[in-house]
Amino acid sequence: MSVSIGIPNFRAWTAIILHRPHDAATAIGRQLERIGVASRTVWPELGRADAEADIVFFDADHGYDGQFPWAAGAAPMPLVALLGSEAPGRVEWAIAQSADAHLLKPIGSAGVYSALVIARHAFAARNALKTEIEELRGRLRRRPMVARAVIAIMHTERIDEDAAFRRLGQMAMAARRSIEDTAEALIARHGSADDARDSA
Repeated sequence: MSVSIGIPNFRAWTAIILHRPHDAATAIGRQLERIGVASRTVWPELGRADAEADIVFFDADHGYDGQFPWAAGAAPMPLVALLGSEAPGRVEWAIAQSADAHLLKPIGSAGVYSALVIARHAFAARNALKTEIEELRGRLRRRPMVARAVIAIMHTERIDEDAAFRRLGQMAMAARRSIEDTAEALIARHGSADDARDSA
């Protein structure tokens, strides 16, 4: 798995600052404005419409469960935690939200751009890994279908297991499909080894 980093242009982005009225929220808004990111500050909770934002900065010091319109760790965009306290409970809560980057309070005149870059990259890498894991799990669930197809080929073509698996691979390459999709199609067309025996 590899995720291209690059240095993105954030000018088309929109940001939500989930923070009570405070100098920290104002400072973040100013930095975002300088790099062309439109932002607005909301408190105490995000609405469903806020899920359209490209990134969310959230106050981890005063955050609470139920503040986001999605399950913990399931944000549809990168999250940046704003931390002024190193209390273990607050840090743990920020991690539970799957924060992709963080900024330490008090917020100065810099730091937001690097947080944007890091959060964007971490979010993309996490989603790429999630997709890869889901694909692997899907393939694992379909392995019995592959085994059935191999057995069917063995009986139909009177060849051993290794040759049958190679044959299935050749069929997949010719059809430009995955082994699993090819096995599923084969079983749908010709049935299992039991069907092959019954028709022999």
